Amino acid sequence: MSITNLSSKAVGALPGGRRVAREGEARSGRGAVRLPRVNRIASPLFLLAIWQLVSAVGLISATKLPPPTKVVSEAYTLITTDSPAYGTLQHAMLASLQRVAVGFALGASVALVLAIIAGISRLGEDLVDPLMQMLRTLPLFGLIPVFIVWFGIGQLPKLLLIGLGAAIPLYLNTFAGIRSVDGKLGELGQVLGLNRRELIRHIVLPGALPEILVGLRQSLGVAWLSLVVAEQLNANAGLGFMISQATQFLQNDVIFVALLVYTILGLLTDWLVRLLERRALVWRRGLLAR
Repeated sequence: MSITNLSSKAVGALPGGRRVAREGEARSGRGAVRLPRVNRIASPLFLLAIWQLVSAVGLISATKLPPPTKVVSEAYTLITTDSPAYGTLQHAMLASLQRVAVGFALGASVALVLAIIAGISRLGEDLVDPLMQMLRTLPLFGLIPVFIVWFGIGQLPKLLLIGLGAAIPLYLNTFAGIRSVDGKLGELGQVLGLNRRELIRHIVLPGALPEILVGLRQSLGVAWLSLVVAEQLNANAGLGFMISQATQFLQNDVIFVALLVYTILGLLTDWLVRLLERRALVWRRGLLAR
C-alpha cells in the first residue's frame, strides 16, 4: 500500500470523498494520452532562425559559425557517406548511445542504492555521504590518466566515467528526497506493520519520487556531458570521437553536426523523463496544470 493508495483511501472515507476523488482524477487527466506540447519547440526553432539570420547577413564568418543550412547539408553527407575519418553519423550515434545507456544504468543503480543507504540511516549517511561529496568535486578530465592506468584503454574506463558523472546528481536528489519524506508517514507504516523493505518500497521511495525524477533528468544531462570526456579516451567511434577528429582537420561544420545531435538526443531523453514524470506523478497538482 503506497502513499497514493493511503491518501485515496483516506479521501474515499470522507463524506463525499469518492466524488472528490473522481473529480481529482478527471482534472489530472488520468488515463488520457498526453502528446508533447508543440510550444516547446518554438524556442529552439526561433534560435535556429536567429542563427540562420546572423550567418546570412555575415555578422559572423561561416568558417567560425556555419549556417544551419550548411550543418544540415553536412549531416546528410555524413548519413549517406561512410567517411574514412568518422564513419557514418548513424554509426557514431549508435556507439555513443550504447556507451551512455550502459554507463548511465551502472551509475544510476549505484546512486539509488547509496542514496537509500544514506537516506534511511544516520550511520549510512556518515559512511556514504562524505565519499560522494568528495567524488562530486573530482574533474572527469583529471580522472582520465588514472583510469587508463587502472583499467586500460578499452570500454570499461569510458563507461565508468559516464557512470560517475551520472551518479552524483541522482544521488544528491534522491538523498534529499528521502530525507524530505514526512516522518509521520514512517510512523504510519510502522503502525501498519510494514517491515524495513516494505517501508522503503511503499512509503520512502514514493515520497521521494519527485526529487528522484528531477535527479534523473539532471543525471541524463551530465551523462551526455561525460560522454564527450569519455570518448577522448582512445575511442574509434562515437560523437565525441567525431568532434575530436573534426577538430584536428578544422572542420567546424562536422563539429556543429555532432553538437546538434547531442542537443537533440538530450532533448529526447529529457522528454522521456518528463513523460515518465507525468505518468508517475499524476496524483500531484502543482502550480501549473500540465
